[in-house]
Amino acid sequence: MKNFTHYLGLLAKLLVFLLVLGFALKNSHSVIFYSYLGYLWQAPLIVMLGLAFVLGALTGLLALLPTLFRLRREAAKKSQAAETDLATDISVV
Repeated sequence: MKNFTHYLGLLAKLLVFLLVLGFALKNSHSVIFYSYLGYLWQAPLIVMLGLAFVLGALTGLLALLPTLFRLRREAAKKSQAAETDLATDISVV
């Protein structure tokens, strides 16, 4: 059963890759990105969409960092408290 799910996962990855490849081949014409101060950049549409996806994912990760650090700090405090409680329980016995 474990091998079946492994191959099923590989098949899903291959399918997503083929869909993205087909999308890229269908949308290979150039688009222009206009920015501030008269700056413009011309690239294929799939490059622009990929860049937008990567920038969005990075923005999401940066937005999660404060919460991640807070949760790690709380988990460290709880593990230290548990170790302290365990040490006091052992010393009492």
